[in-house]
Amino acid sequence: MAPQDHRITLLGKPGCHLCDDARAVVERVAADLGVPWEERDITASPEDQAEYWEMIPVVLIDGVQHDYWRVNENRLREALQR
Repeated sequence: MAPQDHRITLLGKPGCHLCDDARAVVERVAADLGVPWEERDITASPEDQAEYWEMIPVVLIDGVQHDYWRVNENRLREALQR
């Protein structure tokens, strides 16, 4: 599977400094590899809040949880290149 065939979702909330850090990593990796990504505010979804509140920011790859709290850039790149 090519990196462009994946999709990254970043789950966070406004005012979260770790979310800002994660966003910078996701933006950089997505731009370098040509991977589409989206960001979701968990405060807009009771389901996301219930599942992820204690872990934000959370990065999903193709809907599957990949990382939380701190996003490791090298690990994200490797996962997208599989």
